[in-house]
Amino acid sequence: MTATFDTLLTNLRLATMRDASGYGAIDDAALGIRGGTIAFVGAARDVPRDAHAVHVIDAQRRFATPGLIDCHTHAVYAGNRAREFEQRLEGATYSEIAAAGGGIRSTVAATRAASDADLAASSAPRLTAMIDNGVTTVEIKSGYGLDTATELKQLRVARALGESLDVDVRTTLLAAHALPLEYTDRADAYIDYVCAETIPAAARERLADAVDAFCETIGFTPRQTRRVFEAARAHDLPVKLHADQLSDTDGARIAADFGALSADHLEYANEPGLIEMAKRGTVAVLLPGAFYALRETRLPPISELRKHGVPIAISTDCNPGTSPATSLPLMMSMACTLFRLTPSETLAGVTKHAARALGLADRGMLAVGQRADIALWNIDEPAELSYLIGAQACAAVMRGGRFVRSLG
Repeated sequence: MTATFDTLLTNLRLATMRDASGYGAIDDAALGIRGGTIAFVGAARDVPRDAHAVHVIDAQRRFATPGLIDCHTHAVYAGNRAREFEQRLEGATYSEIAAAGGGIRSTVAATRAASDADLAASSAPRLTAMIDNGVTTVEIKSGYGLDTATELKQLRVARALGESLDVDVRTTLLAAHALPLEYTDRADAYIDYVCAETIPAAARERLADAVDAFCETIGFTPRQTRRVFEAARAHDLPVKLHADQLSDTDGARIAADFGALSADHLEYANEPGLIEMAKRGTVAVLLPGAFYALRETRLPPISELRKHGVPIAISTDCNPGTSPATSLPLMMSMACTLFRLTPSETLAGVTKHAARALGLADRGMLAVGQRADIALWNIDEPAELSYLIGAQACAAVMRGGRFVRSLG
């Protein structure tokens, strides 16, 4: 039977990411796409002789990888916090800034005041920059509303931006991000509100793909976090967790107890919690942008994550306060230099492990049956994606077999 493809990419090299370790590289390769999914991937010599393709594209020896997946962002918000950057350089800590009414609360005020249109207009350039750097799927959290109406506004705007910019957006409800001013000294009452009103509303309107919380000394207690996760479970929503970023709150174990898709940050995570994450298949999402911006000195427990086989994902943590970053390749470079990950670990961390951190089994590798989400790069070897610092190496991006950034 004649093989028929909508598009056949030829004369390219592949980092398939199908190997347990390494790139799964194929030199002198071809990739066939049919119906938005990958129908052939392999050596050019193995393309069926009688294959027919509507479009044949010479990739001119570029490297193809799976489309990158930014699995932890706060990319939809209003305002900026450049002044806080200055304050940190002048000696103020993140906790001190938050206690003085800055931090997340300042972004909440700006986001509440923004119309849907203004919020979309201020956020679109961030998503556009991500796509330009090879991203085909991005997770976007709420958390800058801290009231039901604004939390849902953020999620709606995020979904709408995905449609208009041609990127797959996965939305996460992060109402338990910080304590709003109107609930000062009443954290339990706010968690009551989140559990009784905000989570049910997001579930009812089908605006959230997951629920997240900030379990931390400046966020919410383990007990309060468990209440949020129990409410999410009652509405059949998977969970993720900002865990053990600034202190050991046993967040890794909490995430594992609820079968969380991911536990993120993890600088202070304890080893028993990581062992439980490994048992439950919870992904560790490392965020080198925040580590860099906050000038942290406590490294994530990389050796323990490796030892126990916890999958490691990498993300920008794009947010206005601690990681105003939109380039996943830059985060890959930082993860190698700051955390001592290998280039193959970082590429796995923004492809197959990032897909797993979002509960997505149909992307993250170049394999038959996977979505044809593909990034083409002007590089000679895949390690360059981590080696280069701030370079714009992305040549083209395909989502579902369609070019959203075409070859020049």
